[in-house]
Amino acid sequence: MANDSMLKFVDRAQSYPGKRDAEARAEDFQEIADRYAVQPAEEQAGRCSQCGVPYCSVHCPLHNHIPDWLRLTAEGRLREAYELSNATSTMPEICGRICPQDRLCEGNCVIEFTGHGAVTIGSVEKFITDTAWEQGWVEPLVPGRARGQSVAVIGAGPAGLTAAEYLRGHGYDVHVYDRHDRAGGLLTYGIPGFKLEKPIVMRRVDRLKAAGIVFHEGFAVGADASLDELRRRHDAVLIATGVYKARSVDVPGGEANGVVGALDYLTASNRKGFGDVVPAFDDGRLNAEGRNVVVIGGGDTAMDCVRTAIRQGATSVKCLYRRDRANMPGSQREVANAEEEGVEFVWLSGPQSFEGGDTVSSVKVRKMRLGAPDASGRRAPEPDPAGDYAVDADLVIKALGFDAEDLPTLFETPELGVSRWGTVLVDGKTLMTSLDGVFAAGDIVRGASLVVWAIRDGRDVAATMHKWLKAKAASAKVAA
Repeated sequence: MANDSMLKFVDRAQSYPGKRDAEARAEDFQEIADRYAVQPAEEQAGRCSQCGVPYCSVHCPLHNHIPDWLRLTAEGRLREAYELSNATSTMPEICGRICPQDRLCEGNCVIEFTGHGAVTIGSVEKFITDTAWEQGWVEPLVPGRARGQSVAVIGAGPAGLTAAEYLRGHGYDVHVYDRHDRAGGLLTYGIPGFKLEKPIVMRRVDRLKAAGIVFHEGFAVGADASLDELRRRHDAVLIATGVYKARSVDVPGGEANGVVGALDYLTASNRKGFGDVVPAFDDGRLNAEGRNVVVIGGGDTAMDCVRTAIRQGATSVKCLYRRDRANMPGSQREVANAEEEGVEFVWLSGPQSFEGGDTVSSVKVRKMRLGAPDASGRRAPEPDPAGDYAVDADLVIKALGFDAEDLPTLFETPELGVSRWGTVLVDGKTLMTSLDGVFAAGDIVRGASLVVWAIRDGRDVAATMHKWLKAKAASAKVAA
């Protein structure tokens, strides 16, 4: 009987371009599945050594009680395992799917240190929470006693949704404002559906809506209301917008047709998954089918792009990265997955120009080599005298990361303090911005980071906002 791992890889094979038909492609992926077959969750959890120093928990930003819920899972006590996992995370089944466990919990598993392979913590976390949803163990969010105060949350990504959940649990009226037509932020539009199925995100959002959290979707702060207007409507405001300004590559030909941004490309693909009408996908501008695709970048977004292009039926998919494999920022597990699916990685290579005039037809590539370490300690890439060469490309996807937008201008609030990178400045203890009663959390504070860190930040800021709002209410009572 086919196990989940085999089915996952056979599903990949349906759009894998490396063979002439789906049956032959399925044979390729069956070989991969045989090597990466996943044990039943109870057996896998039973491999945990229950070590004295739980490095897995220490290296989890949420400090999940990983050994404890692994033990419960191994004993078949799945509901208790779920409840313990859920105690520290608002989205355990999402983290189980998309966290780079090889860099966090699993990468610090004691069994991994012994060379026997880490416990597959993420898969177990996903399993126990999916089981909880199926069995009806995920209880509705029950609002706390009404406090007569309201909070505005700007941004419906993981930080905003997490803070909204905790604040509603404390009894506040919570209004979430987001410029997109669906909540979830990058969970909804930035991460491909093959990694994070969209119904998984939507059921979390629906749970919050059922608890009385009001979502104002399609609401752009700065256009539909200024930040000051929201401050007048609510007792406190949380800025949790994330970072969406795409970093560019400054080379000739960057404005040519066929050169697109990663988020535009991924959003179009995800919208098609929802059944939306997406003209830029339907006319081929944001569709990789039958095209020679080059993705520029080495992070997790680049991996999402190359793997999406494979599934769309690209003729070829190449990933250019200016450093070597050991120095790339993305998950090594994602790189391995991409290679298995047919992506070609071109290490130590950077774009010099996009050729072809009005419509890109190739990328002129410069060979690179690693020189002296940069300010972060990583060896800085520099041009290699070995020379340049060309790579065929009629779709180039720029996946170089994201920076903060100019929020003081966008929100019509020039007094909002920001760093030289555009991220919002906050007090280290209270997480309040330069504006009284306005807090910030997630990527808009720390810069582009992981979903699990956004969840942690949302949890932390909810606690400081709760403390501040209680003090505000107490002061108002005394003044009255």
